[in-house]
Amino acid sequence: MDREIKQRNPILKKYGWIASVIIILTGIAIYAVAVSGKTSCTIDSEAITTGEVILGEFNDNIRVSGKVETGVTVQVSALESGIVESLNVEEGAFVNAGDIILTLHNPNLRQQILDSESQLAEKQNMLRDTEIAMEKERLQIKQDILVARTELNRKRRVARQQESLYNEKLTSREEYLVAEEDCQLAEENYRLLLNRERQDSLYRSVQLEMMRESLTNMQENFRLVRQRAENLNIRASHSGQLGSLNAELGQSIPSGMQVGQINILDNYKMTARIDEHYIDRVSPGLKATANRSNRKLTLTLVKVYPEVSDGTFRADFSFNDSVTDNLRVGQTYSMDLVLGEPTEAVMVPRGTFFQSSGGRKAYVLDPDGKSATLRDIRIGRQNPRYFEVLEGLRPGEQIITSSYRNFGDADVIEIR
Repeated sequence: MDREIKQRNPILKKYGWIASVIIILTGIAIYAVAVSGKTSCTIDSEAITTGEVILGEFNDNIRVSGKVETGVTVQVSALESGIVESLNVEEGAFVNAGDIILTLHNPNLRQQILDSESQLAEKQNMLRDTEIAMEKERLQIKQDILVARTELNRKRRVARQQESLYNEKLTSREEYLVAEEDCQLAEENYRLLLNRERQDSLYRSVQLEMMRESLTNMQENFRLVRQRAENLNIRASHSGQLGSLNAELGQSIPSGMQVGQINILDNYKMTARIDEHYIDRVSPGLKATANRSNRKLTLTLVKVYPEVSDGTFRADFSFNDSVTDNLRVGQTYSMDLVLGEPTEAVMVPRGTFFQSSGGRKAYVLDPDGKSATLRDIRIGRQNPRYFEVLEGLRPGEQIITSSYRNFGDADVIEIR
């Protein structure tokens, strides 16, 4: 028996062929990717930023943030302890050397001053009494010497008379010997008094010297105690601007505590924190520039601190020009620090691609700009505008300079 053969729908036949072609092409693409081992992704052109590789003069400098400080800062500290009684100067005011910044109150120190005054007066009275007693004793010895000398002269005359009478047999030997002995006794007594006068003079001079030295020390101690009272007035040691004042009325201030600081405004400097990556290339004498109020300022690196903290180190710069007008301590400025002379080099504009790839890879655009291929490169120096390219790129090529974070591990970027 014959069977009827149904005619196929021409539309289904047409789309079947198209589907077959798509499946075949997809298979071919998958096979090509599998064979080449490359991955790709697609990105909109508006989502990326590109830059051209150029050959030009590379300025070897880095940009750092500088902070204005005074060249000299004087700390204001309390020499004595006490309670803040009055504040005489506001923070930020200009002071002259000797101006009283604040006044402290210390009752115990006042009592020490009164005790020192009493001890000093007592010592002075004691010295005065001793001097009077010694002067009386000195005068008494003088008088005794006068009496002894007069007595000696008399005894000598009597002895000579007795000697003459004895030689003429007009007096007895006993009377003659008694006169001689009395004369010798008077001479010995006179010599003893002279020796006593010398000894007493030495003793008095030594004793008076010691007492006067003790009195001088006590006077010096009293002067120091009075000076301690004066130290309750905390004064400015230098003229300048009172940068800070850490004291309140009624606050107890211990001895040696820092209560403020004075900024000497006749000398400014700029301090900056620099990445430790450059520590071997930064040394005193390097030049830097900063822009302020449409004016270009030049600075010189004068000091590099050896300590590294949080991946940075500190450096101090001096101003080469007079910049005291409207300059304020604490202001920050961007500075370009010159590390070397300009040289010709292959360069690419700075971009966030460096952080994404560590400067080791870059997506290089094809000539038609529709795709970009990942390529190994090597970055050298950098300045605020460009990276120096040591390997992997040629002048005239274009690379993607924006972040590669959304590209994953793609080897090829298709750009729509």
